[in-house]
Amino acid sequence: MSFKPALVVVDVQEDFCPPNGALAVGGGRDIVPTLNELLSLPFPIKIATKDFHPQDHISFASNHPSPNNKPFQSMITIKNPLNPEETQQTRLWPDHCVQGTKGSELLPELDISKVQHIVEKGQDKRVEMYSAFADPFTNPNVSRSKLAEILHKAGVTDVYVAGLAADYCVKFTALDARKEGFKTWVVGEATRAVDPSTLPDVYKEYEKAGVLLVGVEDEAIKKVKEYS
Repeated sequence: MSFKPALVVVDVQEDFCPPNGALAVGGGRDIVPTLNELLSLPFPIKIATKDFHPQDHISFASNHPSPNNKPFQSMITIKNPLNPEETQQTRLWPDHCVQGTKGSELLPELDISKVQHIVEKGQDKRVEMYSAFADPFTNPNVSRSKLAEILHKAGVTDVYVAGLAADYCVKFTALDARKEGFKTWVVGEATRAVDPSTLPDVYKEYEKAGVLLVGVEDEAIKKVKEYS
């Protein structure tokens, strides 16, 4: 069986990182050296993703009436704009990664000179989109990025996922990579979570879906080092 790995670095953006991020993940900047180490490996395909929202995005608490508009706390129900029978519960967030703002920029210390593709997501104001592949609606999908197309066209077999945040965009990107038919690995040390207490549940979801959690010293990474 052929092996062609791709690295997907998820949402390592100013707004997800201390000290000034609107939705800063604890330790978000600390993973950059590990990410740069991964980017230096001979992955034939290296992709960075960006949350890239319009100002009127549905996930922003500021776009909803009081009292159900508390960032991090309030939950809302979103209807699939193409099929109102399909709904999703989602959390509201502070305004973040708004197109054209500093908060939407990738960290300057991330070595994007090694990246061939930057994939933007979350541009449809009507739907949440944690996964770098698509929004969570399936009947039908509302918004898809070009990520699946890039990976399939390149003949990728294995997708390695890292970045922010472990319990949201990394998780849903990894689960969707698996659904797309790729063998999927999440590099644990190269992620951080909004709420680390949820990680045991995240790992159970991975196990159920066939997503594998790996460390930077594991065999799965050594295999990439030997790729040629």
